Amino acid sequence: MEPMRVFVAGATGALGLPLVRALVARGHHVVGMTRSPSKRDTIARLGAEPVVADALDGKQVETAVRASRPTHVVHALTALPATGPMRISDLRPTDALRTTGTRNLLHAAVAAGARRIVGESMVLAYGFGDHGPVPKVESDFLSHEQPRPWLRPTVDAVRSMEEQMLAANATGDIEAIPLRYGFFYGPTGATEYILRMLRRRRMPTIRGIQGAWPYIHMHDAVAAAIAALEQGVPGEVYNVVDDEPVSFNEFLLRAAASIGAPPPRSVPLGVVRLLAPYVAYSVSTRLAVCNAKAKRALGWSLQFPTTREGLAALEGAGG
Repeated sequence: MEPMRVFVAGATGALGLPLVRALVARGHHVVGMTRSPSKRDTIARLGAEPVVADALDGKQVETAVRASRPTHVVHALTALPATGPMRISDLRPTDALRTTGTRNLLHAAVAAGARRIVGESMVLAYGFGDHGPVPKVESDFLSHEQPRPWLRPTVDAVRSMEEQMLAANATGDIEAIPLRYGFFYGPTGATEYILRMLRRRRMPTIRGIQGAWPYIHMHDAVAAAIAALEQGVPGEVYNVVDDEPVSFNEFLLRAAASIGAPPPRSVPLGVVRLLAPYVAYSVSTRLAVCNAKAKRALGWSLQFPTTREGLAALEGAGG
């Protein structure tokens, strides 16, 4: 494929950093945006051109994108704690990036004449709660009902990102492709934190949960983003998840086994509901998601079909 000029917004995030590295390795010219001047060197060391801008400042974003003259843009803007979100307030900065940040980045990408934008959405578009055993597909109805009202802003923010992108695609302003990712794991700060805590027996399983989430290894997440940039169909949403949703407890047990850590202790769900209600509703959500469309349309295949293989590849991590 002819080299692209790719502007990656959120270039030092969980997805952004390995994506920048992979795009550079494929011979594309990459500009990486960060809001932190201290992270410019990180982007430059990957072989990309760093630029500093606050995604919530529309003028800054437009100036940065116009100067970069990209053919393609990646929206990988998040502001989650490095160890992963533990309370609903941890998600609010990312909610803003998915609403206001999306609007600013879309406006800038169109103004700069970019041809395509790929966005890091996630399976929270389907919402929290018990969705039953049938895997969700991209065209399924998205219910507005949530187990608790305070969960709805986060779900609405994910949907806002997708809706803004698809609206821009529909008007012909830019080709837009949202990717509904499962929960990232692999060489990420959150996974490394979990492994450290498991070694110290300070990351417990939770008794009484019935939920299961779709996951995606970071290697496969990056591969899907590149496939969408290079050959995704404009205006289509793709589920980017692995082949097997698993419970939080099973994920922890597999992670502990992969690094030879002792079995984790256990706490009752009632205690978690009192101390960390967001975590309680997250781990109680049952959501199966179908990845067949992404495999078929993007020519995308999984190096790690389940967390069993993906976590086994992390042996020795988290010390």
